[in-house]
Amino acid sequence: MDQMPAALPADDRLLSRLVELGIALSAETDRNRLLETLLLEAKNLTNADGGTLYLMSDDDTLCFEIIRNDTLNIAMGGTTGCAIDFPCVHLTDPKTGAPNHKNVASHAAIAKDIVVIDDAYDAEGYDFSGTRAFDAHTGYRSTSFMTVPLLTTEHEVVGVLQLINARDATGTVIPFRASVKPIIAALASQAAIAIDNRLLLDAQRALLDSFIQVIANAIDEKSPYTGGHCQRVPVIADLLALAANEQTTGPFADFTLSEDKRYALHLAAWLHDCGKVTTPEYVVDKSTKLETIYDRLHEIRARFEILRRDAEIRCLNRQLSGTDKATAEANLAAEIQALTDDYAFIADCNLGGAFMSDDKIARLQEISQRTFTRTFDRTIGLSWEETQRVQNVPGLCQTPATEHVLDDRADHTIGAYNLGELYNLGIRRGTLSNEEREKINDHVTVTIRMLNQLPFPRKLKDVPEYAGGHHEQCNGGGYPNKLTRDQMSVPARIMAVADIFEALTAADRPYKTPKPLSEAVKIMSFMKKDGHIDPDLFDLFLSSGAYRIYAEKHLRPEQIDDVDIAPYLG
Repeated sequence: MDQMPAALPADDRLLSRLVELGIALSAETDRNRLLETLLLEAKNLTNADGGTLYLMSDDDTLCFEIIRNDTLNIAMGGTTGCAIDFPCVHLTDPKTGAPNHKNVASHAAIAKDIVVIDDAYDAEGYDFSGTRAFDAHTGYRSTSFMTVPLLTTEHEVVGVLQLINARDATGTVIPFRASVKPIIAALASQAAIAIDNRLLLDAQRALLDSFIQVIANAIDEKSPYTGGHCQRVPVIADLLALAANEQTTGPFADFTLSEDKRYALHLAAWLHDCGKVTTPEYVVDKSTKLETIYDRLHEIRARFEILRRDAEIRCLNRQLSGTDKATAEANLAAEIQALTDDYAFIADCNLGGAFMSDDKIARLQEISQRTFTRTFDRTIGLSWEETQRVQNVPGLCQTPATEHVLDDRADHTIGAYNLGELYNLGIRRGTLSNEEREKINDHVTVTIRMLNQLPFPRKLKDVPEYAGGHHEQCNGGGYPNKLTRDQMSVPARIMAVADIFEALTAADRPYKTPKPLSEAVKIMSFMKKDGHIDPDLFDLFLSSGAYRIYAEKHLRPEQIDDVDIAPYLG
């Protein structure tokens, strides 16, 4: 290969530098660095003392993005972190709607042409009163200007580059040379394409973020018991991931999480419960054993009302047939007390607060032998679906008919769910039946399946794996895949910690009291000992202070108590 000459002519050096800048601009992924590179390199190519970069906003105004001036030592916008509070430049007069040709930046954008001014103080047709006021205030002299619109391939303006005060080799301010105009025009064209691509990518990312948050908010809105959960888990996951990424010693010394991986974790945290869109509300929100769309305990109470009314009628009939009134009323009182006790027992079982022993289940079976007489047809006035379900059940059309106060009828089985009254009241722990618990657990499988169907780009391909790990346990006892610690990535293990901590401290779940910080940490320490969560991540969660940072922003003041983390570490 031929070697390049040691020294290129000036114009060739400019062209070579232009090619290098084009490559650099197209490769830059950080918006601020991209804009800053454009302005600084344009200054260098023209030896300009200062420059301003404007970007076009959605309301057709040019907003200041970066300002630089070497003489005045001004550096604002870009990577400096110094905000620019100058008002945007309108392309049209806000009052009349007429094009704003008075400002040179807006004129360049409207005309889509480069404007070169040798001396602003002699220029006609433009309003430089603001420039003169700035000069009077600072002692500066704004002289030569080159204002360049940034045009995309569709000839749309995405911004304006303005260079001020070209200088010669001695530092003397001179007009911008005609020979640099095509170089800056070419640079502006390359930069416009790079900026447009970056803005498009940013817009796509914003759209993806917004869409994901809409899904997460819909899940939270669907169930009042999990409101805000999908919004808060990402906060905890981000805090813990950042803490792990910053470690230089210990278990996470070699752990690094690139910006793309961090974003993948962020998306996974927002989407980790998206499978709940398929979980029936009455299962997610089932707060009593007999609850479906409504609590069917009301039906059972009505049956006991019938039993009591029947007992009262029998009492009166006995008296009419000659039974002593005192004896009849004593028998009635005993029957009423027995009914009251039996219903109170059923009501207590419905709450699911205590373990259902064999003795309790046997008592339910005994109570179920109580019967009453139904005199109305159970099969009329029903929906088409329920009519299909009950029409072949023996005895439902027959009237009068003897029925049990508690029953497991054939029409109680709907798809995968058994809504039988005895079956549900006999749930050993909690309020969920086995099939309902499986359906709840299945939301993770559905989440993974839904996310695997999305065409995530290569950089985000791990989103399904991260999201699907939030109910796995390091000891292999979790679900849906019973993964062990070694089979899960660190971000997936982070998801499990974040999900549990949010659930323990959430204050918007009406079925439980929000736990104070100390109790939540204590419970998680037991989960650490039992191998449910990653011990190293739990230690880092405490030692980094991530748990308290989250608490101070998202927990109620009364939940934030003192926590001695020392006993839980190591």
